[in-house]
Amino acid sequence: MVITILRLPDVKKHTGLSRSTIYLRISEGKFPKPISLGGRAVGWVESDINNWIDEQIKASR
Repeated sequence: MVITILRLPDVKKHTGLSRSTIYLRISEGKFPKPISLGGRAVGWVESDINNWIDEQIKASR
């Protein structure tokens, strides 16, 4: 199984959310937390983001 890590610009494209909204929702526990990539770099596991998007779709219907 290949795990893909998305950086912030890709997460923004996938979700349509701004940087500030992403970090606000993380602090509220409503968005997947990023993982440390070393130094000040972070990324998100693509499957976590896809699962979050699926949940948003289900909740809106």
